[in-house]
Amino acid sequence: MEEINFFGETNFRNMRRKFGIKVDDRRRHFYVIGKTGMGKTEMLKNMAVQDIKLGHGIGFVDPHGEAVEELLDFVPEARVKDVVYFNPADTEHPIAFNVMEQVDPDKRHMVASGLMSVFKKIWPDVWSARMEYILNNVVLALLEYPDSTLLGINRMLADPEYRQKVVDYVKDPVVKTFWLQEYARYTQRYEVEATAAVQNKVGQLTSNPLIRNIVGQTRSSIDMRKVMDEKKILLVNISKGRIGEDTSRLIGGLLITKLQLAAMSRVDIPEEEREDFFLYIDEFQHFATESFVNILSEARKYRLSLILSHQYIAQLGVGTEAKVRDAVFGNVGTIVSFRIGAEDAEALEKEFFPEFTAIDFMNLGKYTIYVKLMIEGVASRPFSANTLPPPSPLERSWRQEVIQFSREQYASAASKVEQGIMEWTGVGAMGAMPVALASVQPQVLYDARCSKCGKDTKVVFPPDGKRPVYCKSCRKKLKRKGESDRPRTPEEQGVKKKRDTQGLKQVLQEALRKVNQGSPALNLKEELGGKEGVLKPGETVRFDQ
Repeated sequence: MEEINFFGETNFRNMRRKFGIKVDDRRRHFYVIGKTGMGKTEMLKNMAVQDIKLGHGIGFVDPHGEAVEELLDFVPEARVKDVVYFNPADTEHPIAFNVMEQVDPDKRHMVASGLMSVFKKIWPDVWSARMEYILNNVVLALLEYPDSTLLGINRMLADPEYRQKVVDYVKDPVVKTFWLQEYARYTQRYEVEATAAVQNKVGQLTSNPLIRNIVGQTRSSIDMRKVMDEKKILLVNISKGRIGEDTSRLIGGLLITKLQLAAMSRVDIPEEEREDFFLYIDEFQHFATESFVNILSEARKYRLSLILSHQYIAQLGVGTEAKVRDAVFGNVGTIVSFRIGAEDAEALEKEFFPEFTAIDFMNLGKYTIYVKLMIEGVASRPFSANTLPPPSPLERSWRQEVIQFSREQYASAASKVEQGIMEWTGVGAMGAMPVALASVQPQVLYDARCSKCGKDTKVVFPPDGKRPVYCKSCRKKLKRKGESDRPRTPEEQGVKKKRDTQGLKQVLQEALRKVNQGSPALNLKEELGGKEGVLKPGETVRFDQ
């Protein structure tokens, strides 16, 4: 009998019958929608627990963290070593994850596109065509350079020597042309304007040690292909409350991109030999990038099955940004709806008519669902049901053993990671520091005795017994005495300097005489010895005696 994952119980006319979905039908993906607090996460958790018990490979991406932490308690002893617990909030034991590591030439544009989608999702307000154009060329160049990481983005834009090294490795003619013929011709002012937004936004992410210690390691400790082929349990705790929303979206988006690449790399083995891998994504809207358009349409043949959950359809985009929404409803085989709002109810009514109307969707109770189930490759007639209660806990929790094993197997000490990143950036040694910092040395002080009062004091030079030495108070007294003995200028004594106005008086009198005789306007610049000014007929000049 084929394995079935049970997730509900029919409630029509009180006929209680437990039901679920077969593995082959799950390959056509599973979509869950409903308002907050209706029971979506509990249903996903129930399904994940069954997959763990049945020995399947699963991934669970949780932007809240609570469901993943609860799943740790349901891992049986036999599967402790199958778990990869990815928790970025565990800052003392960062797991290495480099999305740019050893990407095949035919997959580089896919990685670059995935990164662009993630960045666009994180920075929708500042995203522009120019920003995408430059950032895309940076990423494509770095993907060809050995040991590249996301930290190389800003370094490539700011460090000409590093940029030259990277460009020398580039084989793609279009990317190379951009750097040698287009970027090289940017004026300094235009270069600053064009790259400022990229450096600002990427810098905000990579300056966070939590992200930097994960994406800044050149060798990933998690092999996603091995995770899928060996049916491991990938639990991703990217709690927004602990690591921040942008960090959560970035890491989640990068992981999903890497899983997509790993799934597509299975093309080298026959389809019947590919192990099924079930990827649960709670709060799917946070990671709903355009990459999912391809994943939803192509993942089935690579045995990557998606279970997606979120609150309302508009989260997937509207208008021209509705590609993900269209891909979801065009490809998912099973749709499960909890209580939803009026706008979503009208949209789903088309899928569930005539069994259920928009009003029915809006009046559903907690843990009550309407289901359009894929059965043997054919969509069933919609029906109502209740979700199953939480699974019974194990006799003993292996949570601590799971976390400890995952740390030992996949994580490194934070201090070691930071040292490696410092060496990569060139500031690992004192000699590589800026001269202004490296040259600062602690000042040496010498013991001495004041020549005036005899008190002990400190001086910055070795006392030689010839030059007088003064303490701080005596030095102040001598300074004041020296100022009082110095001859003072008349200005300092408050004596006004008598102005010599006799010469100016004579010049102005001569000028007035010529004016009274009807002479043309006089240029007083010559008369006043180079001073600017023109005296016209009828004007008067007043000066003090």
